[in-house]
Amino acid sequence: MGKVSGLGVVATEGAPKAIGPYSQAITMDSFVFTAGQVALDPKSGELVGRTTAEQTEQVFANLKAVLTAAGTTLGNVMKTTVYLADMADFAQMNDVYAKHFGSHKPARSTVQAAGLPKGARVEIDVIAVKQ
Repeated sequence: MGKVSGLGVVATEGAPKAIGPYSQAITMDSFVFTAGQVALDPKSGELVGRTTAEQTEQVFANLKAVLTAAGTTLGNVMKTTVYLADMADFAQMNDVYAKHFGSHKPARSTVQAAGLPKGARVEIDVIAVKQ
């Protein structure tokens, strides 16, 4: 299969390396599509935080690093998908999520997943546009 013209691969040391055959993000024209980020420390690759709120903070740190490497910010996110290990954790995730997005409110889907990588409580991916 050939590569589509105009696709770009985003890679940064500021976010965890992919733990499978995928990229941290892919760009196409002005769009940025991130891989799902869990609360992995970029240096150690280990899960950070015990609570969903603590893990969501690390997820946002990872997303910000990937978006910065792609030439954009959380302010340019159009859509998010949030995966929770348990919907009972929604409020913890939502409080951290709201803090990072402020008055910007991208479209969002939130689903409960049967399991997340490395036993994570939360995973988030985003679609953004470049500045």
